[in-house]
Amino acid sequence: MRSWFGYDEPNYTYMKDGQKLLTEISKLSPVPVYVRAHNLLTSGDGTPALKWGSTNAYTEDAKGNPVYNWKIVDQIFDTYVKRGMKPLAQIGFMPEALSTKPFPYQHKWKPGARYDEILTGWAYPPKDYKKWGNLVYEWVKHCVARYGKAEVESWYWEVWNEPDGAYWKGTQAEFFKLYDYAADGLKRALPTAKIGGANVTGGGTKYLDAFIKHCLNDTNYVTGKIGSPLDAVLFHAKGSPRVVNGTVVMNVRAQLRNIDGNYKIISKYPQLKNIPVIIGESDPEGCAACGMSTNPENAYRNGTMYSSYTAASFARLYELTDKYKINLLGAVTWSFEFENQPWFAGFRDLATNGVDKPVLNVFRMFGQMKGNRVEAISNRMYNLNSILDSSIRKPQTDIGVLATKAEKTAAVMLWNYHDEDKTDSKDFISILLNKLPAKMVTVTAYRIDTENSNSYSEWKKMGSPQNPDAKQIAVLEKSGQLKMIGKPRKFDTTGGAFEMELARQGVALLKLGW
Repeated sequence: MRSWFGYDEPNYTYMKDGQKLLTEISKLSPVPVYVRAHNLLTSGDGTPALKWGSTNAYTEDAKGNPVYNWKIVDQIFDTYVKRGMKPLAQIGFMPEALSTKPFPYQHKWKPGARYDEILTGWAYPPKDYKKWGNLVYEWVKHCVARYGKAEVESWYWEVWNEPDGAYWKGTQAEFFKLYDYAADGLKRALPTAKIGGANVTGGGTKYLDAFIKHCLNDTNYVTGKIGSPLDAVLFHAKGSPRVVNGTVVMNVRAQLRNIDGNYKIISKYPQLKNIPVIIGESDPEGCAACGMSTNPENAYRNGTMYSSYTAASFARLYELTDKYKINLLGAVTWSFEFENQPWFAGFRDLATNGVDKPVLNVFRMFGQMKGNRVEAISNRMYNLNSILDSSIRKPQTDIGVLATKAEKTAAVMLWNYHDEDKTDSKDFISILLNKLPAKMVTVTAYRIDTENSNSYSEWKKMGSPQNPDAKQIAVLEKSGQLKMIGKPRKFDTTGGAFEMELARQGVALLKLGW
């Protein structure tokens, strides 16, 4: 499965720390990394703010004729394409000149403010659906001219974000109309372009069901014929952490139930057998731009909890995908970076001020797992049904395992996870390596825990400086990389178990070569 990432603030893409992080993300995976960003059609001068971004792609002249300006959106896509990355191109939000309720338009939301303050003129239906469809047509046509037909054919396009929730101020029927006009504009410009939806909220199964029925069975708002293009199905899945007696307690069950519910809907339709499925946002909770100062339950984001949660939840995502026989292309981690914010402010980000956080190292581990998944069993791993029933809350932690095998290598990922964010214990793990083609293997070990691959621990050791000097930043950058434990060593797989310790909320990767 490929690596997919996303964020609200598209203008960070081409800024200093944004470019640096995208370069690192682009190297995570042997296959192209996909990126999804909000606000690609939002009106404004391109100045970023939390939960805001703009490209000014569409304005109108005094006579109401469309004026297209692709300068900023090109800067965003250029940044991806230059790095071998691909857009999961979101067609949204509503340009000011097209909105049925344009004023107020740009919001001034800050963490701690009411969430609905973000819902301004960009969230409304278009006053002219034909102009909306033509905007998409012109954008896609421009992308084909700029990047070439073959490149744009390899992208995925989707319309809007969470239309069943706060982001859409129209009716369900108006959203389906919005989708039909966008899909028609896209296919007019490039018939082979791929489009899907509806990127519903985690609990939006009924809305997703209605959307699929519309695409398969309803009269198309543009053509008058039955059906609308559907090349991929997208939905969201989120957990919901809480603070209990001063400790953050995660809820991996909530996120997995979202996946389970939406997979059930997709599986109902024989016409959708093998259709590409993308989890458009897949995260421990909902608001990336809410820091821990306003939302104390988000304190998990700086340390190893975010890494171990990601490992444990991805493993169950694979189990659910196998169970429902879903053609899963990817799950978008809605996490990027925020320019010019305090160090380790507790945003849901992969890096802070250009320094990678522990969570990015779990993706580096996934990126090193080449080949196909193979059977791996742990006697301390919670079974899927028990997590769907009651999460990972029993006294014992979840010590889980994933493994892959390629021609001359294999990889084993292990984690020691619990919903309660405590790191006060270690477990001794014995690993039996069976069915490898060679007796003698070289083992290279990597670890994410309090001491390793952890820039946050290093920063705290320094006294949590908000203005670190160049020397300190160099130390932080190094500690933000994935750390090899000791040196690679030879191991005889016939001589018993490979043994190691793993701290609670730690993640380990063993790379095997022969």
